Amino acid sequence: MAIPSSSSQAENFSKHRAPFFTGTDYPYWKTRMTWYLQSTDLDVWDVIEDGPTFPTKLVDGVLVPKPKQEWNELDRRNFQLNVKVVFTLQCAMDRNEYNRICQCKLAKEIWRLLEITHEGTNQVKESKINLLVHNYELFSMKETETIVEMITRFTDIVNGLEALGKTYKESEKVMKILRSLPSKWHTKVTAIQEAKDLTKLPMEELIGSLMTYEINSTKKL
Repeated sequence: MAIPSSSSQAENFSKHRAPFFTGTDYPYWKTRMTWYLQSTDLDVWDVIEDGPTFPTKLVDGVLVPKPKQEWNELDRRNFQLNVKVVFTLQCAMDRNEYNRICQCKLAKEIWRLLEITHEGTNQVKESKINLLVHNYELFSMKETETIVEMITRFTDIVNGLEALGKTYKESEKVMKILRSLPSKWHTKVTAIQEAKDLTKLPMEELIGSLMTYEINSTKKL
């Protein structure tokens, strides 16, 4: 694994402040921290997913840990990357969360501990997914809601599912939004269905179209 120089890594980590975690809204923080770590260096994310690369050497055909005094520059950089990620995670949380993970020596261990603490075990996670899927399937626009308010609620559900590993295709979300609109939107929904290929319609374009229709409808009142 090719590792950038220590100075370039330090510069990458210092350019932008890491998302700060206070123990609430873990899915939101996890998503932002994932992108933050990946944006600094993809090797950083490898440390989270796979663990650090410990220096080894071949002895009689067997890989064994390399004594520290035998480490070369690449060995030191690989090992130091874990230290940098651990420090980044430690600095990105309040005292309560820090106390929870401060004994962990590996970035992978910290990440896994946070997942178990705030998402639960696989069984708990599955229960959360089932609840959010239920909310997704029953989702509909409220009578007094604006399009922006409806989309905000919808996005919260979808983001919660994505943080737990459950994703929907763009086309599925587009069609779900159209099915969620009340009967007074029937004319607009029909127009979109006839004019657009829903399998290729971007969510942003759909939202923009619905917002424009909503504004124009309000002006006529």
